[in-house]
Amino acid sequence: MKVLAAMSGGVDSAVAAARAVEAGHDVVGVHLALSRMPGTLRTGSRGCCTIEDSMDAQRAANIVGIPYYVWDFSERFKADVVDDFIAEYSAGRTPNPCMRCNERIKFAALLEKALALGFDAVCTGHYASIVMDADGNHELHRASAWAKDQSYVLGVLTTEQLAHAMFPLGATPSKAEVRAEAAERGFSVANKPDSHDICFIPDGDTRGWLAERVGAEAGDILDRDGAKLGEHEGAHAYTVGQRRGLHIGRPASDGKPRFVLEVRPKENVVVVGPKAALAITEIAGSRFTWAGQPPESPETPFDCDVQIRAHADPVPARAFVMSDAAGRHELVITPFAPLNGVAAGQTAVVYVGTRVLGQTTIDRTVSAVPVEDAVTAQAR
Repeated sequence: MKVLAAMSGGVDSAVAAARAVEAGHDVVGVHLALSRMPGTLRTGSRGCCTIEDSMDAQRAANIVGIPYYVWDFSERFKADVVDDFIAEYSAGRTPNPCMRCNERIKFAALLEKALALGFDAVCTGHYASIVMDADGNHELHRASAWAKDQSYVLGVLTTEQLAHAMFPLGATPSKAEVRAEAAERGFSVANKPDSHDICFIPDGDTRGWLAERVGAEAGDILDRDGAKLGEHEGAHAYTVGQRRGLHIGRPASDGKPRFVLEVRPKENVVVVGPKAALAITEIAGSRFTWAGQPPESPETPFDCDVQIRAHADPVPARAFVMSDAAGRHELVITPFAPLNGVAAGQTAVVYVGTRVLGQTTIDRTVSAVPVEDAVTAQAR
């Protein structure tokens, strides 16, 4: 096959490209330039896709002996990832920019261009596996090493995208083995730290970065009954589950700490309450997709596992697609045990065994503690 290897400049994508070559594929390496402005992306272990990273990727491509190019995706990245991040926070939601990048850049924009140029597949260094079912359909599964599994951030992939994706590291037992292989191959990135955090916020100050773009206007901090407890300096700076930095003058009647339960940007209000109210018994979202073949009857409740963060443990649940009279559809997920601190905007990925069945962006949640119960508890 003719394969386009997405090379971020890290050890994983370098080894993945090398393995694709050894598997007999005709491989071309490409690095995605996501910003035209130096200093707007993090470097080293604090991000990816910088000039430094592009040079690391080129050195690895030279050793493997494959053609190498840098493609400018900066405009698409700004529109589909950065602007989306700002819009989601402005709406009071908590987005996952890495999920959006995989969805809209690496497996939409990149794959679209690759197919147009005659490539058969895009290869990345993600730890996940693609297998074929008995009918020849592509399925996305967890990697063999669960500690490094990255199937969660790939949950946004569609059936068509899975048919043109390649993950050579999926069966690798550990990251240590990948680093050892990189060293044997002579890759300078063998011991390069993993990237993390948000790549387009150079100094890591998400609160300050958002304040410059969204604005910071003082507003009220309320309890679940609507009583004013204090003031904040900008609702965008708060996330569901946050405890510190609330600066509420008077303590709760029971003496226990309060947590952020909800952010309402249109009203410029932050709602706080007891920790018990962070327990969520139902999540739902209308922006859902299936990774491969959908359930035979998605309107019928089915057992599954749900994962709401990249490094969270999966939780047994039941899910189904609910439709209303207006033709709107919503994936509703009910965990068997309450989830903690779930925020609108997060992604819920649904698994059946090791298989990624699909995902949804969370639009709404249902707390285990109704408002009246929380108010009564705080009044005691």
